[in-house]
Amino acid sequence: MALQSMFPLSQLLYSNGLSAGVSPSSVKTSPVFAVQRGFLFGDFSGLCCKSKRTRRRIGGGVRKGQGSLARSWSSVKAVLDVERIDVVPKVSNDDSRRPEIKVSNLEDIISERGACGVGFIANLENKSSHEIVKDALTALGCMEHRGGCGADNDSGDGAGLMTSIPWDLFNNWANTQGIASLDKLQTGVGMVFLPKDENSMKEAKNVIVNIFREEGLEVLGWRPVPVNMSIVGFYAKETMPNIQQIFVKVSKEENIDDIERELYICRKLIERATKSEKWGDELYFCSLSNQTIVYKGMLRSEVLGQFYSDLRSDIYKSPFAIYHRRYSTNTSPRWPLAQPMRLLGHNGEINTIQGNLNWMQSREASLKSPVWHGREHEICPFGNPKASDSANLDSAAELLLRSGRSPEEALMILVPEAYKNHPTLAIKYPEVVDFYDFYKGQMETWDGPALLLFSDGKTVGACLDRNGLRPARYWRTVDNVVYVASEVGVLPVDESKITMKGRLGPGMMIAVDLQNGKVYENTDVKKRVALSNPYGKWLKENMRSLEPVNFLSASVMDNEAILRRQQAYGYSSEDVQMVIETMAAQGKEPTFCMGDDIPLAVLSQRAHMLYDYFKQRFAQVTNPAIDPLREGLVMSLEVNIGKRGNILEVGPENAAQVILSSPVLNEGELELLMKDPHLKPQVLPTFFDIRQGVEGSLEKTVKKICEAADEAVRSGSQLLILSDRSEELEPTRPAIPILLAVGAVHQHLIQNGLRMSTSIIADTAQCFSTHQFACLIGYGASAVCPYLALETCRQWRLSTRTVNLMRSGKMPTVTMEQAQRNFCKAVKSGLLKILSKMGISLLSSYCGAQIFEIYGLGKEIVDLAFCGSVSKIGGLSLDELARESLSFWVKAFSEDTAKRLENFGFIQFRPGGEYHGNNPEMSKLLHKAVRQKSESAYSVYQQHLANRPVNVLRDLLEFKSDRPPIPVGKVEPAASIVQRFCTGGMSLGAISRETHEAIAIAMNRLGGKSNSGEGGEDPIRWKPLTDVIDGYSPTLPHLKGLQNGDTATSSIKQVASGRFGVTPTFLVNAAQLEIKIAQGAKPGEGGQLPGKKVSAYIARLRNSKPGVPLISPPPHHDIYSIEDLAQLIFDLHQVNPKAKVSVKLVAEAGIGTVASGVAKGNADIVQISGHDGGTGASPISSIKHAGGPWELGLTETHQTLIENGLRERVILRVDGGFKSGVDVLIAASMGADEYGFGSVAMIATGCVMARICHTNNCPVGVASQREELRARFPGVPGDLVNFFFYVAEEVRGILARLGYEKMDDIIGRTDLLKPRNISVMKTQQLDLSYILSNVGLPKWSSTAIRSQDVHTNGAVLDDVLLSDPEICDAIEYEKVVNKTIKIYNVDRAVCGRIAGVVAKKHGDTGFAGQLNITFIGSAGQSFACFLTPGMNIRLVGEANDYVGKGMAGGELVVTPVDNTGFCPEDATIVGNTCLYGATGGQVFVRGKGGERFAVRNSLAEAVVEGTGDHCCEYMTGGCVVVLGKVGRNVAAGMTGGLAYILDEDDTLIPKVNKEIVKIQRVTAPAGQMQLKNLIEAHVEKTGSNTGSAILKDWERYLPLFWQLVPPSEEDTPEASGEQEQTTAGKVTLQSA
Repeated sequence: MALQSMFPLSQLLYSNGLSAGVSPSSVKTSPVFAVQRGFLFGDFSGLCCKSKRTRRRIGGGVRKGQGSLARSWSSVKAVLDVERIDVVPKVSNDDSRRPEIKVSNLEDIISERGACGVGFIANLENKSSHEIVKDALTALGCMEHRGGCGADNDSGDGAGLMTSIPWDLFNNWANTQGIASLDKLQTGVGMVFLPKDENSMKEAKNVIVNIFREEGLEVLGWRPVPVNMSIVGFYAKETMPNIQQIFVKVSKEENIDDIERELYICRKLIERATKSEKWGDELYFCSLSNQTIVYKGMLRSEVLGQFYSDLRSDIYKSPFAIYHRRYSTNTSPRWPLAQPMRLLGHNGEINTIQGNLNWMQSREASLKSPVWHGREHEICPFGNPKASDSANLDSAAELLLRSGRSPEEALMILVPEAYKNHPTLAIKYPEVVDFYDFYKGQMETWDGPALLLFSDGKTVGACLDRNGLRPARYWRTVDNVVYVASEVGVLPVDESKITMKGRLGPGMMIAVDLQNGKVYENTDVKKRVALSNPYGKWLKENMRSLEPVNFLSASVMDNEAILRRQQAYGYSSEDVQMVIETMAAQGKEPTFCMGDDIPLAVLSQRAHMLYDYFKQRFAQVTNPAIDPLREGLVMSLEVNIGKRGNILEVGPENAAQVILSSPVLNEGELELLMKDPHLKPQVLPTFFDIRQGVEGSLEKTVKKICEAADEAVRSGSQLLILSDRSEELEPTRPAIPILLAVGAVHQHLIQNGLRMSTSIIADTAQCFSTHQFACLIGYGASAVCPYLALETCRQWRLSTRTVNLMRSGKMPTVTMEQAQRNFCKAVKSGLLKILSKMGISLLSSYCGAQIFEIYGLGKEIVDLAFCGSVSKIGGLSLDELARESLSFWVKAFSEDTAKRLENFGFIQFRPGGEYHGNNPEMSKLLHKAVRQKSESAYSVYQQHLANRPVNVLRDLLEFKSDRPPIPVGKVEPAASIVQRFCTGGMSLGAISRETHEAIAIAMNRLGGKSNSGEGGEDPIRWKPLTDVIDGYSPTLPHLKGLQNGDTATSSIKQVASGRFGVTPTFLVNAAQLEIKIAQGAKPGEGGQLPGKKVSAYIARLRNSKPGVPLISPPPHHDIYSIEDLAQLIFDLHQVNPKAKVSVKLVAEAGIGTVASGVAKGNADIVQISGHDGGTGASPISSIKHAGGPWELGLTETHQTLIENGLRERVILRVDGGFKSGVDVLIAASMGADEYGFGSVAMIATGCVMARICHTNNCPVGVASQREELRARFPGVPGDLVNFFFYVAEEVRGILARLGYEKMDDIIGRTDLLKPRNISVMKTQQLDLSYILSNVGLPKWSSTAIRSQDVHTNGAVLDDVLLSDPEICDAIEYEKVVNKTIKIYNVDRAVCGRIAGVVAKKHGDTGFAGQLNITFIGSAGQSFACFLTPGMNIRLVGEANDYVGKGMAGGELVVTPVDNTGFCPEDATIVGNTCLYGATGGQVFVRGKGGERFAVRNSLAEAVVEGTGDHCCEYMTGGCVVVLGKVGRNVAAGMTGGLAYILDEDDTLIPKVNKEIVKIQRVTAPAGQMQLKNLIEAHVEKTGSNTGSAILKDWERYLPLFWQLVPPSEEDTPEASGEQEQTTAGKVTLQSA
């Protein structure tokens, strides 16, 4: 492929980009170069190194300031130097088409994921020009790093452009074809992807032409679109369609909207007519419109313009362009899924897509609008589960638009902002709040991180999701052009011509009205839309709120009746004591530790409630989890109940609904709803009759209930109450599992088109934990009344034991009312957490969204009640489920019924209870084997494991071989097998120093790898010990059993969301760096370290305060999407080019898709964890109900990577419950290269499984920070060494039995596994075919994959600087050096590599020289990351996201160029998430920052002139000064450090999150000094006008500053002034 590159001549000659033996003199004569207009066009195809493995791009090295900014703009982009692998294409035969199912299927949805870079350019005077198209193509080229490439590195995931229709270009063509000139007003242009095959194409064209004719449109002609095939990648060529344009004349319509509507109907009719054809999937309209046209394809962004020659034609003119670069994490990007879509360009991920599709489909029956003249049924369906989330959002928006809404209104309905408790909206724009309130009950939010660009040809605009999780910057120039883009610097613009610069904040919108030449900023747009109807009046007259009713104040049943019901409905004593009572007493979910080591419900020999077969899905990589603790302001549990009207028509009757403030109802509230005459509620009892036997009884009753529901809705009932309440329990009428009843009724009503007319409420005894509430809501219930759980709370409060504990002060006193309120509060916060794991903010979007996976239910049950959910392994039938429910029910009636509830042992291990994988007997046997180094004791341990009950999926498998056995002597030695072993990421803090160091030393002796966990590491551990005498070393005096030459360093150092202890030195001393995206025990949540475990030593390593609990945020704030993850991987490769980077994921359906994205993002290792991993502290429901078995996750990952030709790029590592050599070999045959051991490694070093890690009271000092307990630590490194050698020997024995010599020979060989002949008690229907399937083997052996070089970042600006002898000299000998260099947005993570070199040589603080480097231009992401002291970096220009990430020292100044056309203090000059995890240094920014400024800052000091939302979030130290406006939610989770914020118009107080910090005026002299000194430094370094104005008038400005003080800083001299009392008084007055 020829890389056409374009630079000014001088620049190429002066750059050291011309390596590979091209000297400047040879350039002149070389035919490769042609000089034209002072630009050098080089065809670099000849200069590409054509080696088999790598391909470097030559040229585009340094650009030293030659010529003006615009001239030296280079279109040669830094391309990731991704390992090049020659791949044989896999031809897929997709003939096994599934029959149509009505409900959207999760399998289809999760295989299409994407994220991207986007932007638009619009001319306000509506002047068309070719320049705009050219600029859009240039900008697209600078987005290349935001996209993904296939395994051939040439097939992009998709790039595209939407513009207005270039009539001149088409008229030219029409003239050559002898067609009359096209009539702009009445011609529609379609851009069509046609089937490749000649005959299919003819058939397709016929269908299209016939439908147009039937509709009365005249087809003017087909135009084959001229394309250049030579630049299309291999994979893209395979699927490339035939691309043509069709021109039709719409003569019967006059106005634009009617013409567009007519074309929309035609397109829908064509889609319907061709759906059943065998080529139906290959026909796709990119656009069909009289206004806009879309050029797109599966291309890399920089070649879009070369592929479509139209785009390069001077007569292709447009007043606007929307451009888009896709990074699809799904495996096979498809041509139609490239973007822009027909209306939108979408960068993000819709998390609620399954629910949105189900609801859109339920709407089809009720949609009516006069504009369609009764043809509504012809334009269905409005969703397609096989398309991407963006395509579906686009079709929903398109429906609203064609039905007469404006694009802005459509997006406000689909993607509303977080308008509740919004200080400015409620006061200044109440009508906007009314608009949102009105539609909240009409349309569930399409929720998830999204930057949406839209245009219908008349308006162009952009809006951001409610969380603001995507970057969006905009600027406007004097020539009246508006630009919006994911990054700044994508176009060369003369700064003096820019009149305005800004960014879109969360929920904000900007719209350009092309016809009137106006730009409407956020509130203008929304006000215009909201005032179009009297929404406030309609709400007042029709919408009703359910008033809260007091809880019951006395018990309703006697104790015996309560006990019988608890038994019948499946409660155990653990549920009552550990879950319900804890929630009633404390108002929060119970915390527990270790992992979930009991069998999956389907494998268990004990009865489980139906909920236990469901696991919650969670967000990883493609979209972030959100933070219910610190960012709860965007979340809401409100639900609307009643009929949802026709969304196409606006009217007061649509508002007739009831609002519930949360889905948890008490008995009184349910009664109020029952009496509501408007809702006409209908109660459906849910019991089944077994008098005729169990067979078929459950199914029959469920179907009856569905029919009854159907009838009730048809006769006007808007509320169905499914209830299992009855006065007397009858032995022959057991209760149906309520989840089954809710799911079945919900699905039945969807399929009959009645679901919009009613709401479902569950009135049930079978619901007491947060997971159970989430299941019911996720499968269709709008609210739940947990009557037995509330009764249990009342019983607990009345019991003598509780009363005595409260009297004696051993338990805080709560009233009967409070106990129930606490229980409901705990459920609500638990629900918020479950929503947030999937990145969903609103319960109304979660309802019916089915965000679960099923493990162990058969097709029969899934099709009846949980249609569309994934159930990979099959399982129970309805009759088997009926028997399981019955086994609980009979307990209430047997004569010898116990007087107490049974303890099933699901949470805590107990003799006679459920089997636990980590049990006391196992740990005793293991201790004996490793401490006595006795092989016979190890074989007893092996025997114990072999005889255990079926516990995990792999227990259902055994080995078979196609070869005769060989002697063990021929098998690869144990010493090489143990190098594939790793230990889990356990943080120092969760476990003691002794355990952490003993494990590290043992792994280093073996040549395996230990993992630091997320708590940083003490540098003392990085040097080998040389002072050991008799097993003791003065360096690590607390350890025993040491040897000289031992090192306690962890080879794998973890970077987690809290960034605790992540400093440049920590990073450069790692052999591998692991990005922890999720943790097996609680995926989708952050880590937590209880305050009492934060000792002074732990606090020092983590740069935090002793005794203050540490909570990691659920998302990494620099990974909100797949392209952000690729950026973090880039940053880590930048700072430490020798370390492989791994990404830790947790098994769930769809993980293969995610792992492909991670592999494309240039990671070296992908780690898959099972749901059974351990943890130091976590809520019980998280340990139990999230994540899947690694056997499924590993299989899916390995196979998806192979199908994509990506498997050779990454090492696959797997962990979760590993205990023996059998586990290792099963994982190997499923495709894993390396194996992680977590809990068992702790057991081998001495853990006794007391399961009290979260209390800091570990009896053997393994998981405690208390000195006296740590002194009891029994382990020595040798114990763990022994264990791993035993495991390796066990592996060798099995390999010899199978007849294989080395691990390499069996990796990926699922054909060596077969189902074991063993029966599972509950069902015979388990289906293991997925785990045993095989899609082929990797091209390379596992050893070759493991020993490949670290993936590189390719040529980067830092290498250019480091090749400068002066800089090397300065680093080596600690001298001073000054440099200036140009920078562009494609130069990412600049300074990171230099910082790495400095840190490696001098440590975090040892460098005494000075590197003074000035950059000029627009810096790419992660500018100045990981700076060390002595680095003084200045940027003149602007920067993107993640400025100063992880900086540990030095100084960073960002300032705009001189003489700008805009006011610097009003402009956004740095992006989102600056200073994330910074541990030192100073930052001065002249201008505003974006969202989450200084998040998790530990010690850096910063001055900035304004920020977005969530400023100072999770800060634990340092100081931030803001000389301007801030957004909402300031100082959430801020436990250390100080902030000073200037508040000139008294608007700050409502924006501060008051949970932790105290707000006071700056009265302490030390505080005033600190503030003034920082502002003085700011003015001196940046020349800030704002700063100098403040200093000039210090006396007037000082009282306008607020100081935010967390408790840990209250006693510091800066915060504790004399007049403290009075200031606090003043504050209260002001905030009142």
